[in-house]
Parts: sequence; structure tokens; C-alpha cells
Amino acid sequence: MLNIKEIKDKQGWNDFVRSQSRSQFLQSWEWGEMNEKENFKIFRVGIEDGVRLTAAATLIKKKIGVFSYWFCPRGPIIDSGSINFLFKEIEKMAKKENVIFLRFEPKLEIKNTNFRVVKSIDIEPSKTAIVNLQKTEEELLSAMHQKTRYNIRLAEKKGVIIKEGGNKDFDNFWKIMEETVDRDGFRLHDKDHYRQMLSLDNNFVRLFLAEYNGKTVAAVLASFFGDMITYVHGASSNEFRNVMAPYLLHWQIMKIGKDNGFKYYDLNGVDENKWPGVTRFKMGFGGAVISYSGTFDLVFNKKMYDIYRILRTVRRKF
Repeated sequence: MLNIKEIKDKQGWNDFVRSQSRSQFLQSWEWGEMNEKENFKIFRVGIEDGVRLTAAATLIKKKIGVFSYWFCPRGPIIDSGSINFLFKEIEKMAKKENVIFLRFEPKLEIKNTNFRVVKSIDIEPSKTAIVNLQKTEEELLSAMHQKTRYNIRLAEKKGVIIKEGGNKDFDNFWKIMEETVDRDGFRLHDKDHYRQMLSLDNNFVRLFLAEYNGKTVAAVLASFFGDMITYVHGASSNEFRNVMAPYLLHWQIMKIGKDNGFKYYDLNGVDENKWPGVTRFKMGFGGAVISYSGTFDLVFNKKMYDIYRILRTVRRKF
């Protein structure tokens, strides 16, 4: 018999999420804690079969004006046979919390549900490139684009040094993050957001730096969770771009992951139309393109949800 409950056991929760192939750090206990530090209310809902967890969904309560909704990033973690049971129980919780819909990102396509599910705008990228670290180093290099291999060797020849950073290196990281945003036009979170990541337990998010001539010229924040390392954020300096430091930086993280038993390296988002340059860079590492089904809204209050969508459409026109 299936039961649903709010899970309070960090170890049990993480053990279940880690047990999934290509473990999703956005469903980890630590990522929930990260959102709690940013003042979001978190619900960790699990389905149990009487003995163990069989499904998990981290629900992050968010507000848009007067509306409240839940966001379940890269989740829920569930098989298709239990989805209606989960949706029904979450709907009961939604009424108590005055939540009008659940925004979720299932790994598999949701079919044969009794609920109103609406395709929404993607939050996390719907495609990513994942490198299989279970290959030998020679096989990994062989699978890369010729230019990527060349640039890795060039960075090594130029004397680029890769190191793992800590809190003392944060200001150097932040400086080149601001350079990257000014140059490439990406959206930047506030400074505390990145500090919060590095403060999470168990080296959940780690900072890696590339240095050249004593200066930080590239940096990566990466999550280490379950069987997968995920590239979360990256930056590069406007100076010394010719030494190709980002190539060696990613390659070194892959080797660290491989040496520590991680099976996959997720480059976290590819799209030839939206991000052609970044996508070419990521695809050069020889990863397989993985497609997710996208982002969906499970509607609990149709009237309020329709109003929300009208207001969202109007807002985007201005």
C-alpha cells in the first residue's frame, strides 16, 4: 500500500535521490537547504510502499505577485504508474498552502494523467550534454572534437594551473563572473547566492579555478552529487583568453570526478539557437545530448491560473 508523507530524514532522502542513474542535484536535500537559506518554504514529499521510498518531490514555494505556486526542479523522481497518486496528494496539500499550480520538470513524459497538465516555458534547459566518465582518459579525449583536444593541450603547454578554491578565492571568482556577464549578457544572481552554494555541507558545490601568470582567468562552480558532477556556473576573464583555460579547467574536473568514482559529467544546458557559442564549446567535449520532456504546470485552481497566465503574457510585452 502506498503512503505519502513529508520526509524529514536527510540521509534517507539523499540515499533515494542518489540511487537514480544520473542523479539530479536539484532534488537533493542540500539544494532544498539552499533555497531555505534564500527564504523559500520547502516541502519534501515522498511516496513509501511501507518499507522504503519509491518517489520523491522537492517542492519550492514561490510567489509571483499575489499568486503562489510550487516548483519541482528536475522532478518529481517517480515512475509513471504512481503519478496520479502523487498528484492527488499534492493537490490536497496545495489547498492548505493556497498554491494554484505545481511547476515541474519530469524526467519522463507524463501520460494518462487525470489532471490538467499544461506545457510551460522551460526553467531548466530541456537539453543537456552529458559525458560518460566510465571511459578511459584516452577514450574520453578521443571522443572530443579535435579543436577541444588541441585547446586542452595548448592550455597545458602555456602553463595554465588548475586548483580547487575556497572562501578566500571568492572575490577572484566574483570579479570574473561580473566580467562574463558584461561581455556575454547572461543573467547574474546576487553575490550571496553563490556564497550560499559554497557554504553547503559535504562539498556539495565546489569551486575550481584556472590561473595564468598568477591571475584567475576562469572558474567553475560544480555540484558533486550521487553518480554525477553538474557544471552549475562558469566564468572567464577578458584577459588571457588566448591560453584557452576553460578547456583545461573542465577536463581537470572530469578527471577528478573519474578518479573519485563519479560516472557522469553534466555540462548543463545546450541549445544551438539560444546559445550557439556556448553549445559549440560544450559539445566539443564529446558528451551525449540528453533531452528532457520539458517544464509543465499541474493546475489546481483553473480560474486563478488563467488570470496568472494573462498577467504573465502582459508583463512580457513590456
